[in-house]
Amino acid sequence: MTIRTLIVDDSALIRKVLSDILNEDPKIRVVGTAVNGKDGLEKVRKLRPDVVLLDNVMPVLDGLKTLARIMKEQPTPVVIVSALGERAEEITLTAFEYGAVDVIEKPSGILSQSIPEMAEEICRKVRTASKANLKNLGCMRDSEPLNPEKDEVKENRIPEKAAPVRNVLAIGASTGGPRALEKLIGSLPAEIPAAVLVVQHMPPGFTASLSKRLDAKSALRVKEAREGDRVEEGTVLIAPGNYHMEIVRDKVNSLEEVVHLSCGPKELGSRPSVNVLFRSIAPVYGSRVISLVLTGMNCDGAAGAEEIKKMGGRVIAEARSSCVVYGMPGEVVRRNLADLVLPLNRMAEEIIRIIQ
Repeated sequence: MTIRTLIVDDSALIRKVLSDILNEDPKIRVVGTAVNGKDGLEKVRKLRPDVVLLDNVMPVLDGLKTLARIMKEQPTPVVIVSALGERAEEITLTAFEYGAVDVIEKPSGILSQSIPEMAEEICRKVRTASKANLKNLGCMRDSEPLNPEKDEVKENRIPEKAAPVRNVLAIGASTGGPRALEKLIGSLPAEIPAAVLVVQHMPPGFTASLSKRLDAKSALRVKEAREGDRVEEGTVLIAPGNYHMEIVRDKVNSLEEVVHLSCGPKELGSRPSVNVLFRSIAPVYGSRVISLVLTGMNCDGAAGAEEIKKMGGRVIAEARSSCVVYGMPGEVVRRNLADLVLPLNRMAEEIIRIIQ
């Protein structure tokens, strides 16, 4: 079945570039373009596309208001086309709360970029979005922020003397992941006896804003990982976009484990890769690992979960009932690697039960 796609962007150049890229894919056909949100809404009603590519900053009617109207009037999978820049990244993350399926970085420096690699990612995300379960992209705007006093305590926390990490919670997610991470990490208590490591497939630049947003909505300290960051309980480290994250023994203090970031080859089309993280922690933490494979397309995480199982760790897969896309957790289940298959709203409770 051909995926009928609508492109909504105020830049004629971007509309042309995206149209050319998508029309090269035999499974995708661009059925229309729109110059702003108002024009986009009219064409969504008229053309009834399978997927909408939506600019996040536009005149007349901006991306967020357009997205909100689409999801209310005619729910359709929407992929945000976002430029880099702090304000743009924050708008994009808010778009996930309004029901966006995924984000692609807006093409720039077109003549100097590797067009084939960029094109493959854009087409892959459109194909994935067409399969999204929109029922599981409910609005999250009702999430209550943490008490500001808690944020102050969290921000000024002085790291304790190095002590062995009792448990490691390793999470892999892709399409639908920002929503899932906010719900899951926001449900974990501040004093959880575990370090939390996250790989979320996102373009470079967006993981820093995601980390800040999750930090504001969680009792845990959440930050984008940097080279040499210490793995410690009560802290969530998120792999930065375009970098693989591995955990290694500290060369100076062998009692500690630290982050190592690399720009090695993409694995299964992704960098960061869930498999890379999982494989690195399996021999370091063994039976202390609880790995979670959440919503996302394809099979990243399954091979790494197999290594975790071999070393005595646990594997939890998100149930189809709560996934936006069941690919990644579905592959874990298909390979018979999951110790538990749980909907998102039951995961935090089960994790706490296991580690306590």
